[in-house]
Amino acid sequence: MNQQGRMGRWLSLMIVVGLLGACAGGNEPGAPGAAVESQRYEWKLITTWPKNLPALGTAPEKFAKLVDRMSNGRLKIKVYGAGELVGAFEVFDAVLAGDAEMGHGAAYYWRGKVPEAAFFTAVPFGLTAQEMNGWLYYGGGLELWQELYAPFGLIPFPGGNTGTQMGGWFNKEIKTLADVQGLRMRIPGLGGEVFQRAGGEPVAMPGGDMYTALQTGTIDATDWVGPYNDLAFGLHTVAEYYYYPGWQEPGAVMETLVNKEAFEALPDDLQAIIEVAQRRYARGVHGAQ
Repeated sequence: MNQQGRMGRWLSLMIVVGLLGACAGGNEPGAPGAAVESQRYEWKLITTWPKNLPALGTAPEKFAKLVDRMSNGRLKIKVYGAGELVGAFEVFDAVLAGDAEMGHGAAYYWRGKVPEAAFFTAVPFGLTAQEMNGWLYYGGGLELWQELYAPFGLIPFPGGNTGTQMGGWFNKEIKTLADVQGLRMRIPGLGGEVFQRAGGEPVAMPGGDMYTALQTGTIDATDWVGPYNDLAFGLHTVAEYYYYPGWQEPGAVMETLVNKEAFEALPDDLQAIIEVAQRRYARGVHGAQ
């Protein structure tokens, strides 16, 4: 090969190397893409449940670990149980105020602020877990839910489902409707409204307070979830009668709240990771465990 040919070959090689360097330049420190990919975020997630309560309390922990893994550590979420940062029924206001970026609970706890929210947890004699998922994801339910919360600057997502719940724990046997008259029962949401119209007295109370309330006679009965969750609270040791099935919550949807401003401050890929990871825990009772 003559000298002119060798020069042409080296020139071609230099051009190729230069192009490859230019393509790789976007990943160099200081490049815009690298700055986005290296930015780290630390969020707080507050819950209405006691720390590490089986299923309900552990699902947010698993969600946080999944987000950490999917984001390669760029989004760290620390989970706090009820009472660690705010009280169980203060989650909505705390996420709204930006004191925490996320919250996990049940929409019917906020009926005093948003009466329609109860429909996105459970309707007595209504939809089962998978029917609720079908409505939320394929029937326009989630869009309605997000529209309802938009004025508050909050974005709701389904955050698991308990499946059909039990009828509840009672300190006396229930044989007729007359036995319900004047009965004080911890029962939230639309189920509590039905119970009241039947003659009972519904009581709003966080799950962590049920045991003591039953033990001291502050309430006569309580609903919760089912044997797996009820065992953790020891409800079987303070109430003699247990009824099934739970007409009040045939498929109770748990709720994840996200502060809209904090969410929109994330890069698009981290927003997508939250949406996908959250959906992993919205597939029913098994997804919540």
